[in-house]
Formats: sequence, structure tokens, C-alpha cells
Amino acid sequence: MNLKVNLNLEKFLDYSNKFNIIGLSLELGEDFITPIQLYLKIRNKDYSFLLESVEGEEKISRFSFVGFLPLYLFQSQGENIKIRDFLKKKTTIFKTSADPLQDLKDFMSKFRVFLDRKARFEGGFVGYLGYDNIRFFEPVLNTDSKISYAQSMFIFCKYLFIFDHKEKRLHLTSFVVLPSKIKKDGLKKIYKKEKEKILNLIKFLSQKESIPPVSFKRKRLNYRSNFSKKEFIQAVKKAKQYIRKGDVIQVVLSQKLTVKFSKEAFNIYRQLRILNPSPYMYYLNFKDLKIIGSSPEMLLRCENKVLINRPIAGTRPRGKTEKEDLKLEKELLADPKEKAEHIMLVDLGRNDLGRVSKKGTVHLPVFMKVERFSHVMHLVSEVRAILDKGKDSFSALRACFPAGTLTGAPKIRAMQIIDELEKEPRKIYGGCVGYFSFTGNLDTAIIIRTIILKDNKGYIQAGAGIVLDSDPQREYLETLNKAKAQLLALELASGN
Repeated sequence: MNLKVNLNLEKFLDYSNKFNIIGLSLELGEDFITPIQLYLKIRNKDYSFLLESVEGEEKISRFSFVGFLPLYLFQSQGENIKIRDFLKKKTTIFKTSADPLQDLKDFMSKFRVFLDRKARFEGGFVGYLGYDNIRFFEPVLNTDSKISYAQSMFIFCKYLFIFDHKEKRLHLTSFVVLPSKIKKDGLKKIYKKEKEKILNLIKFLSQKESIPPVSFKRKRLNYRSNFSKKEFIQAVKKAKQYIRKGDVIQVVLSQKLTVKFSKEAFNIYRQLRILNPSPYMYYLNFKDLKIIGSSPEMLLRCENKVLINRPIAGTRPRGKTEKEDLKLEKELLADPKEKAEHIMLVDLGRNDLGRVSKKGTVHLPVFMKVERFSHVMHLVSEVRAILDKGKDSFSALRACFPAGTLTGAPKIRAMQIIDELEKEPRKIYGGCVGYFSFTGNLDTAIIIRTIILKDNKGYIQAGAGIVLDSDPQREYLETLNKAKAQLLALELASGN
């Protein structure tokens, strides 16, 4: 098989003087393999990911990404930062310099990476930033001194597959980390060996295998919440007292459900993909921790210095016919409560982007548009701005984190009330999942509609936005309704 990569030997040798990581890449037809077929072949490899767009407008859902074979792992836990170099089999632990985003930025700055394409994501670190990292960005919030979990984790993988659903193309990049001191003959050997590795990988992926069918046999699972119904209703009433006093306009309260699960984790993702297709689907395999989600909501995208935030608030179910859909759309657009909540979140998004953007560039190209998804329709707006000089994707995420849709408004006071009324730290829920590209781009989704698997247990957390006229009973039921698709995915995966 004649393998034609983007760089010939001469260019590879030339670029080795300027870069310490070189991306060798080639194009494959999109019909070569699907994202699910590809991930099924490598699903048992620790530290891998699948980021997929199953539903949504083209500008949101154009790309899917698969990465595996980790080169570096970045992890934060409290004040401690851990960096693992898989090539050198070396782990370094140190105290954070300021916050995990700054430490990740500093670590990524050590890499000089050759990328020959300028698409949205061509390589970088993929992972999550947990909600509780807000304590680094807003010192007025208390720090949990007993942190027993990774508050953030990002991996940089050797192999990255990029599915471009618009152009019908599949792009493979193999990242070659070059030793600091190596002679020309050594570089020639590396180039030859890397091409052989790519060829062997393609041969492996070309082997036809039958895809295990998705089972629709459901096994009922018992879940327990960290709130009793009575306790949650009491928390809602307390939140309403704060609203009456004028502390906040809205506060988002959540409960966490726990279920036992010991079957194959990737089957949960496959079920969720069918049950709740979304613009942001993700499966992160971090060995002992799996994060499986179908989030409808972008937190922040930074692409070529353009910042995008897409607040979603206001929901109706889909109708059975086009006529019913139009009736429900009209009803949603006329609902004063839904509109007021949506406008509040749009204002939050404008304010967040305004902190890191050029003066006068914050604008609303989309305002209160109804977008239809498989089961529901939402009110969606889009806030855009131009990144200011001296700012980057890290500072932009810091300014927007966490999403106002997961806290309420004003943000800081709402988060203080959440700390008081919720039973335990949110940990990963309410944070974000996505990537930091070596090109400076960023794309993140809010961690909602997500299952977190650890130690044979699945954790699902869901919240409700409490306002002055909220009915505590209805808000309690809303949190359970939001967890339904995830619970059903677990039950169907358990029945496999």
C-alpha cells in the first residue's frame, strides 16, 4: 500500500529544526469508517476520547473527533498539578502557579507543533474542567479542603481522527514527538518508522468486524439521590427566600442520582446517542473514570479570535406533526416566564464575553430563535465578540466559567447559595468538556445530560432554575425529568 502523507522526508527533516512535535497526516474517504465503528475498535484503550456531533445546525455539528494512545496527561486536584509523560514514563507533581487553566496554558506553550491545516481542531488537549474549579477564579467562594478527585483532566493523544461531515472527509494525524538531541540519521529512522505505524493502523482499522448490536432489553435499576424529596423542596423554598430578599434573580439547584453499573461503559454512549442525540456528544475514557454525555449547550467556542456563546433557556416538547411543532413554537415564544429567563441568560453571556473582548464587538447575531432537536425545542440565542489583545482562549474560558445556565444570576451570589443549599460539591457536573487546540482555538460544552462512571457506579446530576414564582414540587420533578434519558441509557446498557 502506497502511503502518501503530508510531508516528504526532506520537509520532515527541515521542520524538525523548527518544531518539537510534527503532525504527519493523510486524507481518507469518510466511508472508510464511521466514528462509532472506529471507537469500537479502540474502546478498551485507556485515555481515549470520542467527540461527536449527532444533531444540530451545520455550524455546530460539522465535525467529530476520535483520539487515542496518550502522549501527555494533565490533571489537577486541589492545589496539586500532575503531568504524566507517557513516552518517558515519567510523572511530575507540583503546586499550581495560579489556577489549572494557567498551568495547562504554560504546559502547552512548551510544545512547538507543526500542523499543516487550519481547521477548527487539528490537535491539542481534550478533557474536562470540573465545576468546583470556580474557586480558583472567584476567591470569594470557599475552597473544599478535602478534594479526593481530579478537578480537571486533559489528554494529548498521538492519533487524532477528524471527521468532516460537510466535506465528507476523514483526516488522520499522527503526532511525532521529536527527541531534543537527535542526528539526521535518527530523524530518518523516525520518519520511516512513523509511516509504518500509520500503515499498520490503517490495516488494523480496515479489518471488517461485525458491530455488536445495541440491545433494547431494559434492566430496571434502583437509584438513590443525595436529596430526599422533602429536603429538595425545602432547599427550593430557601432559595426563593433569597430571591425575595433581592440576593439573586435566579438560582439553579441540582440533585445527584447514583446507580450501580458494571457492564460495558461504551454501550451507555451508544444508547444515549439513540435516545438523546445532541450537538455535543462525548465519551471520555480516562481509565478509572468515564464521562459519557449528550449536552445540547455550548459553553464557549473560540475560533480564529471569534468568541461564541449560545445560551439555551426555554423548552417545549416536539409535536407529533409540523402543525403541532409550529403551535408549540408560537407558545414558547409568547411565554413571558421563558422569555424573561432567556433574556437574563443572554445578558449574562454578553457580560461574560465583554470582559475579554474588544470594545464594541459584543453583538447578538441570533436572538430567541427556536431550534428543534429530536425530542424537544429550545429558545436559543448566540452572543459573539472579538477576542481582545492580550487575551486568549484560556482567559476567555476563565471569564465565562461556569455557565450562567448552571448557576443563576448574579453568578457569584448564586454560586454561594448553591454551596450552602446543595448537599455536596458538584465536582465535574456543571463544568465543561472540550478541547484546547495548539492553534489557539477552543470548543467546550456544558457538562449536563451526562453520566459519570467510577468504581462501578454511575452518577447523574440535574438541576432546575429557581425563580420567584417557582413551584417547589414542579422544580423537583424537572430535575428527575432531565435525568430520564441518562437513566434509561444505563438501564438499556445493563440489559445488554
